[in-house]
Amino acid sequence: MITSFLHVANSWLHTIWIASTTRLPPLDSAGTALCASIALAAVLIGPVWRVARNAITIAHEGGHAIIAVLAGRRLGSIRLHADTSGVTVSAGRNRGFGLMLTTFAGYAAPALWGLGCAALAAHGYATAALWLLVALLALMFMRIRNGYGVVAIAAALALTISISWWGPAPLRACSGYALAWFLGFGAIRPLFELCRQRAAHHARDSDADLLAQGTGIPAVLWMLLWFALDCGALWLAARWLTQPAGGLSAVFFPGRIAAKLA
Repeated sequence: MITSFLHVANSWLHTIWIASTTRLPPLDSAGTALCASIALAAVLIGPVWRVARNAITIAHEGGHAIIAVLAGRRLGSIRLHADTSGVTVSAGRNRGFGLMLTTFAGYAAPALWGLGCAALAAHGYATAALWLLVALLALMFMRIRNGYGVVAIAAALALTISISWWGPAPLRACSGYALAWFLGFGAIRPLFELCRQRAAHHARDSDADLLAQGTGIPAVLWMLLWFALDCGALWLAARWLTQPAGGLSAVFFPGRIAAKLA
């Protein structure tokens, strides 16, 4: 039985590897614009955002969790709540650079996930981006400690696996582009929500306030830093997604790309 299971698992992993390393044709300008429009609508339309924001919370808490582990902290638990808030608990020193990075990572994570997804999708590896998302969700699932979080992660896993495994190539390409756009746009709106909450004195234990208490740097400056980082990541992701022929090279070596096209 164990041998049979290992054979099946190896077959699955081989199939995933082949799909992830097989380049998909880049979307044309109309397809890219459609994916961007869908993602932007999901962020701007209130009823849709109330559901879609769960994905941003997952990315936010995932950022806390990954940086906590990389910083040498002991990851305890992750909780996702129906109001789209979340809490990640880690143990370690109650001050220092590791704790600061862990706290800072939350509001930066969605934009950075989106940037990574854009880099892969722009080069034709949208399937790889989706399977990496599956891996991250699976790791988070092992640390979820409340019912709503289990349901939210399980739903995200089911949707992503279904598209990655059974979805045709055009659907996987569109999903990779749409995910990159959504994470880029969706990273910014929570910062405006945090501004309103702090103005109403409802978010004094926010990540920005915790950073302010630990460093002496005002919370508003941390929020501005997040905003600049998120906008910069969105700009760079947009460059990559709208210039698929050049991808990363089109940003860092535009002259070389122009020479090749001449």
